[in-house]
Amino acid sequence: MSLRILSLGIGQELDVVASRQRARQIAALCGFGAQDQIRIATAVSELARNVYSYVGTGRVEFSVEGTTAPQLLVIRVEDKGAGIPHLDVVLSGRYQSQTGMGMGILGARRLMDQFDIATTPGEGTTITLKKLLPHESPLLTPATIGDMGMQLTALAPDVTVSEVQQQNKELLSTLAELKTRQDELVQLTRELEDTNRGVVALYAELDEKADHLRRADEMKTRFLSNMTHEFRTPLSSIRALSRLLIERVDGELTPEQEKQVRFIMKGAESLTELVDDLLDLAKIEAGKVDVRAAPFEVVEMFSALRGMLRPLLVSATVELLFDEPEQPITMMTDEAKLSQILRNFISNALKFTESGHVRVTATLLPKGDAVRFEVSDTGIGIAPEHQQIIFEEFSQVENRLQHRIKGTGLGLPLCRKLAALLGGSVTLQSTPGSGSTFSATVPLLYDALPEPAIFRPDGGDSEGIPLLVVEDDRSAQLLYRSYFRNSPYRLICVRSVWEAEQAWQAERPAAVILDLYLNGGDSWRWLTQVKDDERRKQVPVVIVSEVVDRQKAFSLGADAYFGKPVARDELLAQLNTLCHVH
Repeated sequence: MSLRILSLGIGQELDVVASRQRARQIAALCGFGAQDQIRIATAVSELARNVYSYVGTGRVEFSVEGTTAPQLLVIRVEDKGAGIPHLDVVLSGRYQSQTGMGMGILGARRLMDQFDIATTPGEGTTITLKKLLPHESPLLTPATIGDMGMQLTALAPDVTVSEVQQQNKELLSTLAELKTRQDELVQLTRELEDTNRGVVALYAELDEKADHLRRADEMKTRFLSNMTHEFRTPLSSIRALSRLLIERVDGELTPEQEKQVRFIMKGAESLTELVDDLLDLAKIEAGKVDVRAAPFEVVEMFSALRGMLRPLLVSATVELLFDEPEQPITMMTDEAKLSQILRNFISNALKFTESGHVRVTATLLPKGDAVRFEVSDTGIGIAPEHQQIIFEEFSQVENRLQHRIKGTGLGLPLCRKLAALLGGSVTLQSTPGSGSTFSATVPLLYDALPEPAIFRPDGGDSEGIPLLVVEDDRSAQLLYRSYFRNSPYRLICVRSVWEAEQAWQAERPAAVILDLYLNGGDSWRWLTQVKDDERRKQVPVVIVSEVVDRQKAFSLGADAYFGKPVARDELLAQLNTLCHVH
């Protein structure tokens, strides 16, 4: 719906002044702020001056379009002159004129939301300016437009003087604001200079600290590596000598002696395990661990683990179960490191399960890009407040089995770091008294250089005519997918104006379906920006929305308009017409 506010003829220089004054008054009555009032008044007066200077007569018309917020202020400036030659050159800013021709047009274009110019040689020129009203402005109805007309009284006899005074006030106000901002800028510059000096000093201190930390970390890693290597030789000797004594190679042992030797041997094995875990952690932290990805079958890895871990079953009341996947799973990652994660999980589960079972499973995730390995047990479980502690180095949870089961406290932290090294993660679900489930989710294919996290719109394959759907309702997106199945179009579904901009940068769509109710963006202003952009204005925009404001949508440049729910055949027919698909 279009509501005309005022029509003003241009035939003398006084009318140029009047058009500026009326534009500012109407902008104020529409709810625009002081700065926007000046912009609108300046744009109208420049175009009115062009009409008077180059043609002599013309007309300025003010109207409001739309029945929903924000409404649209539309200003048309028209004349019946000879038209504007070289319009493309004028709009590009390359036209050189001693009279200043084109400067007013370019200035008005920058000051408004949308700008359209139509000129025909010998018939005249029509310029249309559009600006969306502020969201907080009340809706203008025929009644309020009538009241507005009452307030736009006849011009005062001294309109020129009063308008000059008004312009002087605006100029003084602008100069005062510029002075205030300049003072603020000077103050801000001084503060920034002080801050910069502090930041420079802080950076220098941080660099020094970082260098100390780097050297300390290198020393720690070197110490751990050297220590673990130095420990391995004596520990191997202790284990070998203990085995010789237990096997009675050099003579018989008393029961007490055998018991003591077995304690020595068990302590050496625990120290060896600690040394191995420390060395693995040191290598990972130093970045010296290579991932050797190779194809393997999960079933075959389970078979090897079954044979390796069966000797750990020291109780007949605990059963170790491996559930083979429903379908064969072939992975391309480091099998040894994945096996090490599962061995640690299974070993822990067997230690803290007195009866029942330990079950190992592998599940291909729905997207088919990762596998989730789970080791669940019927053991003593872990309290919620302790479930994060166990993933910290050298941390162990006190429990009733702790007196007979000793550990290093490094196994689970190592599992977490190995999983991260493979591009995955570990999780834990546990209930005290019911058991625990340790999970490791690992990508099916190891990617040494994972892509950075960037915005990716919901899209299908890469074939078909790209159709950008800006719709935040999931059910509506599903409806569109069913509509365009087996059609020549390929949907690119996004949920906000920001995502629409990102998707457009990635690929230019052939057409756009736009909803006017979006969480996270102003659809009306985005439509305005698209249709005022020379590079994008030719892309058809189809409005599909519950908002009933067809006139405003078409005025802002929409190529088609449908209310929800839209029929499939009507939507496809309209898109085929706009995209020239036969």
